[in-house]
Amino acid sequence: MKPYESHESEENYLEAILMLSMDHRNVRAIDIANMLGFSKPSVSIALKRLREEGKVEVDEKGALSLTEHGLSIAQGTYEKHTVLTDVLVALGVNAYTASQDACRMEHVLSPESFAKIKEFYAKLKTEKEKA
Repeated sequence: MKPYESHESEENYLEAILMLSMDHRNVRAIDIANMLGFSKPSVSIALKRLREEGKVEVDEKGALSLTEHGLSIAQGTYEKHTVLTDVLVALGVNAYTASQDACRMEHVLSPESFAKIKEFYAKLKTEKEKA
């Protein structure tokens, strides 16, 4: 069995592009630098690698977009973030701390563990709605 490998930096960049694009605006490298608190040169290097790997595209005006492969990774990371945040808030953690912790946890959970957490939380929500 192949161990789960986390690519935290890559996932953070792809998730940032997804989240910024949800605001219905063109995403630029400077937006990612501001969102993640990284220097523009660091972001440029990371984006170059993501472009070379076929996960990000850049148009002639410098606007970034996710390829199908990049979008798949970003959506998976974003889903982990939102589910884990919701679970932690349901456990009584304040929303800010829950989001910060979820951001760290989303990169280290195996797909199997996340699926079980998601399944458990869905059952819990269903039971709560019935009550």
